[in-house]
Amino acid sequence: MKLLVLSDIHGNREALREILDYAENTWYIDICVLLGDVIDYGMHSNEVVQMLRDIKYPIICNIWGNHEFAIFNEDYVDFSSDRGRWCAQYTRSILNDRTWEYIRNVMTNSGVSEFVIEGKKCLAVHGSLAHIYWKSIKADQELSEYKEYDYVFSGHSHLPHYFEIFYEADDPHRRNKKKTIFINPGSVGQPRNLNAMAQCVVLDTETGSVTFEKVPYDIKKEQEAYNGQVDDFYRERLEVGV
Repeated sequence: MKLLVLSDIHGNREALREILDYAENTWYIDICVLLGDVIDYGMHSNEVVQMLRDIKYPIICNIWGNHEFAIFNEDYVDFSSDRGRWCAQYTRSILNDRTWEYIRNVMTNSGVSEFVIEGKKCLAVHGSLAHIYWKSIKADQELSEYKEYDYVFSGHSHLPHYFEIFYEADDPHRRNKKKTIFINPGSVGQPRNLNAMAQCVVLDTETGSVTFEKVPYDIKKEQEAYNGQVDDFYRERLEVGV
């Protein structure tokens, strides 16, 4: 089974289009996990939601990110800058009825979800269990609360990661070890790892392989949609991946 993991699309239509085309034509995806922040920053939040509605394979997990939470609840306190608050307020003003219905009724508003894939217990959280919406998982943190899971999928940081933790367990057959794999696919639409390409992860559950994909897209075309509605920072950063 091939699992496509997407996070932080942020209203970037061109990036999402190329990711979906590439994934479907290259990997023949079976199911999809969405880790939140579908909307905001980009100018195509409504279009991105429609594209997600049209995905051909099942979406097994579709959780809110901090931007869905903030915009739905009109709660902008935790944004780190005024430009972020102003951008979120603008995005809220342009969302259409179908997008509101998707956020309200299709996405999971808790920002966290548990599910099982081929016997593996999985956790999806936009940020982390320390703060579901506003704090990221990092390898140097104390992460014992994730011990029960086989896979932990998270987003929010816009920085891809893969690491494994081997916990102590009463399991002589496995040398008294329990492994949890932590995966952050990076950001489809607003990468911050100094790589401007659209980014995602493909997990092959048969082999356990995890592939971090970086797909080029028409950045200039996406930038053309910005015409002064929000701070130019969000348009300019697409070229650099910051």
